[in-house]
Amino acid sequence: MSRLPPPPDTFQEFAEKFPKLAEAWRLAGEASAAGPLGEKTGRLVKLAVSIGALREAGVHSAVRKAVAAGATRAEIDQVLALAATTIGFPAAVAAFTWIRDCQDRPD
Repeated sequence: MSRLPPPPDTFQEFAEKFPKLAEAWRLAGEASAAGPLGEKTGRLVKLAVSIGALREAGVHSAVRKAVAAGATRAEIDQVLALAATTIGFPAAVAAFTWIRDCQDRPD
């Protein structure tokens, strides 16, 4: 498993306030990762789902984690391009800005 970037401060604050929910979330994440897809592919799928659901924070998280798993900018861009014809142009442009938020940040 790749070394994931630390979660945002807001997530950490939430986890401290609701530790049982945070533990349940961690266990659900572990359970959902079990299967034949590799880590990078799984992270790209999670990105696609976040884009399709128009979840800005989910897109941010998925991009950070996909990059940590070895995904390239070109692979992330292709996920967005594949989603665009399903979610529509305005939603694709919104998702583009969310992806760009993460790609333009220095590590």
